[in-house]
Amino acid sequence: MTLPGFALGLVAATLLAGAAQAQQIDVGASPPAPDTAEAAPDSSQGDTQRRPRTPISRTRDTSPSALIGDTQSTPPPGLIGDWQDIRTRLGQRGIGVTARYASESGYNFAGGDRKLFRETGQFDAGVLLDLDKLVGLTGGAFQATVTWRRGRNLTTDAGIDSLQQVQEVYGRGQTVRVTQLWYEQRIGEAVEIKLGRTNPGEDFAVFSCHFMNLSFCGAQPGNLVGDYWQNWPIGQWGARVRVALPQDLYVQGGVYEINPRNLDNDFFIARFKGATGVLVPVEIGWTRGGDAGERGGNVGSYKVGGWIGTANGDDVLFDANRNASVVTGLSPLRRSSRYGVYATMQQQLTGTSKDGKSLTGLSMFANVTQADRATSVTDNQVSLGLFYKGLVPAVPGDVLGVGVARTNVNGRAARADRLVPGTAVRHAEYAAEVYYSIHPADWLELRPNLQYIHHPGGIRQADDVGVLGMKAAITL
Repeated sequence: MTLPGFALGLVAATLLAGAAQAQQIDVGASPPAPDTAEAAPDSSQGDTQRRPRTPISRTRDTSPSALIGDTQSTPPPGLIGDWQDIRTRLGQRGIGVTARYASESGYNFAGGDRKLFRETGQFDAGVLLDLDKLVGLTGGAFQATVTWRRGRNLTTDAGIDSLQQVQEVYGRGQTVRVTQLWYEQRIGEAVEIKLGRTNPGEDFAVFSCHFMNLSFCGAQPGNLVGDYWQNWPIGQWGARVRVALPQDLYVQGGVYEINPRNLDNDFFIARFKGATGVLVPVEIGWTRGGDAGERGGNVGSYKVGGWIGTANGDDVLFDANRNASVVTGLSPLRRSSRYGVYATMQQQLTGTSKDGKSLTGLSMFANVTQADRATSVTDNQVSLGLFYKGLVPAVPGDVLGVGVARTNVNGRAARADRLVPGTAVRHAEYAAEVYYSIHPADWLELRPNLQYIHHPGGIRQADDVGVLGMKAAITL
């Protein structure tokens, strides 16, 4: 069987599975304010943080206020609130609208070629349509989101040259993009399909962006092999099938276009030419706890998955004759497929929870990804961390986050470095970040943070980097 045929077979196979309910867990999400903690989960008709109500409810974020600063997901209503009852009236008709500006500022007080202050940010606006309310299509939803990224990149401007950016919101072109333009439909009680302009990080290896360092942000495979696994804000043609299984399990598979033209730094709605292959991820996961019913207890999420990419990729070491290309000067050997595996977990350890949301206490996360060693310059990433909610009782919605990560440079790429006289040999980069998040108002989030990077770029001779940062967001 050909790889494309195998890919389609994987997706079709998921349709044969069983039935139950699954949701995305985010233990780092800020807890709701006291006056909203006891509200019913679907009380806000215009809250596009949640999808239209269907039997398969998969809330990406498990605490209502958290998406303000999460730059890879839709924010809740904010500054203008329900002005003139506009949001309520639209919500009653099945129309949810959102807008937000997220800013990330940083100053490198140690390391790099020069000490600089840089700010970068993202504005996004979106609309979510509940097609059941609009046209009577039960279980249907349509999402459209436009993003605009702007600003300067501290990682490059200050000569930090780390493997993972110190401002995760920078990148993929400082331009306007159509990030989401997809249709989702529930079929029966267990199956969901999604079609349109989307990206694999929305549904596979999903992780939040509460930290500012890219090591702890978004779907981890995109941090390693971003040339073909493209996270937010890139949109690409794709399809995903999810099937709920008994005992809070689910299985899902997808097919996404690999098209280098999606990275073009200009505005476009969609590309219809230029595809070089497809990306096929599959995932099985389990979620637990946080409900007032029988399951109850602390919330948790456990996922394992893998992917195959059919687009050709350059070998990191060999040329076509299987000699070192950095020595011969010949074109790299072309590999016919690329692949990898990942595992991610989040678990609340202490505190309280309600309706699938962690409200207070200590939680942990762990993400591990391994990409193929033939074509991936960075082939492995591990990140671990803790969140503590309710550290200061007088500060509603506060969260303390701590994370450490290691991003590894492929040993075959390091071997190529050694073959070039005078070239620094790359090994692994280590990053750590601590932040404290507060919400002075429901529509405002402030998240001061401190980052430390050991061996930036994987270069052991490079000076360590220290960055003092502020991640802030305002929703409209």
